[in-house]
Amino acid sequence: IPLQSIVSALFYCYGMKEMIKQFTVLFLSPGKAMIVKLHSILQGSEKPVPAPWMNRKNIPNIIMDHEILQRKPVCKMRHDKGNQIILWPDGCIENSVLQLPEQIAPLQNILFFDIETTGFTAKRSSIYLIGCAFFDGISFRLTQWFAENYQEEQKIIESFFNMTKNYSHIVHFNGNNFDIPFIKQKCERYALPYTFDHLTGIDLYRRIAPYKYFLKMPNCKQKSVEQLLGFQRKDTYDGGNLINVYHDYVNHPSDGAFHLLLLHNADDIRGLIQIFPVLAYYDMFNRPLRAKKVQANTYTDYFGTERQELLLKVSLPASLPAPIRFHANSCYFNGEGKYGVFRVPIYQEEMKYFYASYKDYYYFADEDMAVHKSVSAYANKEYRTQATAENCYTRKFSSYLPQWDILVQPFFKRDYRSKEIFFELTDEIKTSRDTFSRYAEHILHMMADSY
Repeated sequence: IPLQSIVSALFYCYGMKEMIKQFTVLFLSPGKAMIVKLHSILQGSEKPVPAPWMNRKNIPNIIMDHEILQRKPVCKMRHDKGNQIILWPDGCIENSVLQLPEQIAPLQNILFFDIETTGFTAKRSSIYLIGCAFFDGISFRLTQWFAENYQEEQKIIESFFNMTKNYSHIVHFNGNNFDIPFIKQKCERYALPYTFDHLTGIDLYRRIAPYKYFLKMPNCKQKSVEQLLGFQRKDTYDGGNLINVYHDYVNHPSDGAFHLLLLHNADDIRGLIQIFPVLAYYDMFNRPLRAKKVQANTYTDYFGTERQELLLKVSLPASLPAPIRFHANSCYFNGEGKYGVFRVPIYQEEMKYFYASYKDYYYFADEDMAVHKSVSAYANKEYRTQATAENCYTRKFSSYLPQWDILVQPFFKRDYRSKEIFFELTDEIKTSRDTFSRYAEHILHMMADSY
């Protein structure tokens, strides 16, 4: 049952006995907001006295943005002001949103935006809705510019750019590939002197897409990111589903279509704000990690063999909005809040270090090792042969950690053709916080590249 029908029924059915739960209707006109709260408990035949505006001829048209009910202006929408609603009422904002994942800019300087269009190409399609959200120090506020017809496209673009003058950063989702080029082409078409040059863009899609598999997302759509962070939206539509709704609205305007179009855009922008802390995962890969605690742990594996592993705890650049676990190449990562813990196998065995300039070495088969010619030139020739790339090595039994690129030298291998490389866990390395900090970053990048 449409929400509007339910609310209308509640307005008129004054004789119903069940409780009408508290809800809030927000009327926002340019410059002021009037909040009307209904706390009606209907008992028996008692009827509350209706407010002056609660008559059939003057029923306010409303849209639902989760907790928010918003009146559609009776008059034609003013494009210089747009429709304004509060995304989080009473100043209630989730703490994770206010904890900026990186030192970008003061939250009041950041604008969140999304557009709705009738297609994918600017030449053959039009923009019918632009939504922007900003933080006013207490709440996030949303302004939407809606084109009642195709001819009003230019007006909503102009209104949007007039608003951007007050901000230094703009946040979007895949806006670098769609929203921004679309608007730029429209500005060229209408000969509008607007650009995005004064704004630093933050494309959440582009920031997080390289780590889609690490985050175990089926795709990198905005709704998938919202689900990763535990947000479930009520809007089940996507932009493509609403194209025909807008075309029908232009020819036959209706409150239901209007509300549906604005609700979808409001949900997109609300979701954009909610997933803003996803940048913490981007920061985890692109800002330094700091080793906090390193220790060796002994355990018995499934086959009863005693093994060792390295436990490496690091502090993360920003608090993760949701816990993440991942494993690759026998390494495990568990990140939660401000900290991450790595579990890495320690290999206690004999490995080989291969010399680069094998032509300068002799190989001694009895010793199974290569020795530089400056030292072995006078050795008996029957015990030595010219070294090759495959046998130009020295052997050493020690404790080793895996690496997937040359992070620490010298590096060791099990044999010449092996692709696995290791470094020795020396006493010097054991006391090097910097080395373990870089090693943690090294492991993370290996995991991200493992798919």
